[in-house]
Amino acid sequence: MTDVDTPERGAATGTGDRSRPRAALPALCVTQIASWGIVYYAFPVLNPQITTATGWPAGATTAAFSAALLVSAVAGIRVGRIIDRHGPRTVMTMGSVVGVLSILIVASAPNLPVFIAGWLLAGLAMAGTFYQPAFAALTRWWAPDHVRALTIVTLAGGLASTVFAPLTAALAGHLSWRTTYAVLALVLAGVTIPVHAFALKAPWPQPQISTAPATAGCTDQVARTRPFWMLAATLTLSAFTVSAAVIALVPLMAERGYTSTQAAWALGLGGAGQTLGRTLYATLARHTSPTSRTVTLVALGALTTAALALTPGPYALLVALSVAAGTVRGNLTLLQATAVTDRWGTTHYGRLSGLLAAPTTTAAAIAPFAGAVLAAPLGGYPQLFIALAAVSTAACITALKSARAGGQVAACRGAPRKQERERP
Repeated sequence: MTDVDTPERGAATGTGDRSRPRAALPALCVTQIASWGIVYYAFPVLNPQITTATGWPAGATTAAFSAALLVSAVAGIRVGRIIDRHGPRTVMTMGSVVGVLSILIVASAPNLPVFIAGWLLAGLAMAGTFYQPAFAALTRWWAPDHVRALTIVTLAGGLASTVFAPLTAALAGHLSWRTTYAVLALVLAGVTIPVHAFALKAPWPQPQISTAPATAGCTDQVARTRPFWMLAATLTLSAFTVSAAVIALVPLMAERGYTSTQAAWALGLGGAGQTLGRTLYATLARHTSPTSRTVTLVALGALTTAALALTPGPYALLVALSVAAGTVRGNLTLLQATAVTDRWGTTHYGRLSGLLAAPTTTAAAIAPFAGAVLAAPLGGYPQLFIALAAVSTAACITALKSARAGGQVAACRGAPRKQERERP
């Protein structure tokens, strides 16, 4: 068998030739659903049962989960470099193996330190199996049509909570949380390991060589501007709110007397709303400027978060609000993905998007732990959601100050360009 993880000159150029791996896109859609659903979305469903059964503090178990996200953020830098050189097959297959082992360690943890160790290992699995490696694979294989492929895989990934939150709740209704995690680990092994091993076998194409002159100085100039840092602040505050609200939704509903199954369905249907939101983003982008779009989506995030805080029921209304919040989250995902190109073009995308991703990833990682810690002193989860809505409101203010970025585009490209008139 050919070593498919070694770059092969002249093969699979990613420009539509026959060596493009047709199985990779549907395969990655399936594995994103399974990986996100089991390694990420099962935790908020099972955490109340974990803390009740073990007596471990909710803040400690949530801190372990947050630590996994931080490990994923750090390890993702190295993972990206490996994929650039060798392709996604080995990284994603080994990531799946590590994911299975980490969930089994979490399931069998006799004490809190082992539980934390299992989640730290899960962070490595996240780095090797979540969106980042999938995006890297599809971008290289599908270029120049990679945007369509990325959209498809994010639409599928949005269904992860829809599939696995209710499934996890159903299993937990009949099994202990440990057995539930063990069953999910078997599902993860059966789906992701063989699919990554056999569907990502295409030769890894060489990257397209850029003929553009070095422009690092221009990139640094953009990164020091007020619009860039206001945009970074906006996305960071928004990421904190979104991440905290997703993990806190189940305890919010439990505090109001709903069952874990009802809460899991609300979380899962919110994932369906996320997929819906991503299908609407292109239309929204055609009719709004970057700043007005950012302000609108962040404001809607604040509104839906506040509505969840202020609405005790009925259950159908809470589900509708969860779907609405998910729709906003789906749009926010694509908003962040297009934030750089909307304002500064594609030339400096890699470096500028990396600078934006660092604080937003960190905020998303610490948010679940921060939410769990703050809920008690604030007086409960409804009050926490009010605080999160306030954070999103602050993000609206910084979003307004991120306007007038069009001038930097012209300055960097060295060509006259009429500055964009923003409509915040």
